Amino acid sequence: MRRILLGEITGAHGVRGDVVVRSYTATPEAIGTYGPLTDANGAAALSLRVVRVTPKGAVIARVKGVTDRNGAEALKGRKLHVAREAMPDPDDDDDFYVEDLIGLIAVNTEGKTLGEVIAVENFGAGDLLEVRLTDTRKSELLPFTKAVVPDVDLQSGRVTVVMPDTIDGEPRDTTKRETDS
Repeated sequence: MRRILLGEITGAHGVRGDVVVRSYTATPEAIGTYGPLTDANGAAALSLRVVRVTPKGAVIARVKGVTDRNGAEALKGRKLHVAREAMPDPDDDDDFYVEDLIGLIAVNTEGKTLGEVIAVENFGAGDLLEVRLTDTRKSELLPFTKAVVPDVDLQSGRVTVVMPDTIDGEPRDTTKRETDS
């Protein structure tokens, strides 16, 4: 079963067992509306009740069964997931859940297989698709823009990719590099 990452417990708040949650949902308080949240494997379900949202967007929440600061601190770093099936479908045709993109086959505009989407990253300048290329087995990070990825077809399990000719203004070097051992 595929799971969507909704947030992460970043620390304890107060002495009564409340936790601070970094929510990745569109509205921070929505993290409390999906029912029990689990780890990436679907185990260790936690029931959250949102107490409030701070001005900086952090969620203060109460976890069922946690009654003191020590219990809350033990949850620090816990990533909170929900089953993909529990999530609504995106409203816009150009919106996607990261989990829906991983595993798609990347093809060029002629339909030739280039590789497979193995991750979606964002280092601050926008989303990047990490594609493991079939011919070299190396990964390539591609901007997830309309110019580079003009079509995403979840039904057929494919993304169309227009490989950029340049990266960072330099011609794309497709030759192999040797490294000193």
